[in-house]
Amino acid sequence: MKDERPWLLDDPERLKALAHPMRRQMLHHLNVHGPATSTTLGDLLGAKTGTTSYHLRQLEKYGFIEEIAERSTGRERWWRRVETGDIRLPTPDQVADEDLPVLSEFYRQSVEEDRDLLARMPAAFAADAAWARHSRGLGRMTSAELDAFFEEYMELLKKYSRRVEDAGDGSRPMLIRLFALPGD
Repeated sequence: MKDERPWLLDDPERLKALAHPMRRQMLHHLNVHGPATSTTLGDLLGAKTGTTSYHLRQLEKYGFIEEIAERSTGRERWWRRVETGDIRLPTPDQVADEDLPVLSEFYRQSVEEDRDLLARMPAAFAADAAWARHSRGLGRMTSAELDAFFEEYMELLKKYSRRVEDAGDGSRPMLIRLFALPGD
C-alpha cells in the first residue's frame, strides 16, 4: 500500500535538486506531457543532451523521476515523473540557517512561475473558457481552520488528479494554485 502521508521536503540536497530552473522545467514537462528522453527535453529547453542528461540523473538521484527501462534502448533513455504524491516545503523554522537561502530561492522561483501563469489567464479565458476557472475570496479563519482548509484542499486535489498514463479520454493537464495570505 502506498504511503499517502505528505512528504516534507526538508532534506537540503533534495531541495537544491528542485531549486534548479532547468530541472523545474523538466519536471513540469514530464508532469504535463508524460515520459520524454533527454534529447526531447534538450530540444524543448534549448540545451545540449549532455546537460539535460546530467540534470535528469540528479532528479533521479533524489527520487523525483525514474527511467522507463522497458522503453529505453541503447543510448535513448526514457524518463517519467515518479508519483511522489503530496510534496510540502518546510517553513523557515524547519531548516538549518545555512539552508535558508536554498528555501528562499525555491520560493522565489515558484512565485516567478506563478506570475507567468497568472499573466496567461486572460488569454486562457479568451481561448477556451470551458477549461479556465478563477476564484477569489476572503475567509476569516483561525490558524487551525486554515490548516484544516488546506488539508481538505489537498485531499480534493488528490481525488481529481490523474497521472498522464492513467488519465481518461478528454482529460487535460490543469495547472492549479492555491494562495492563502493574511488580508490585512
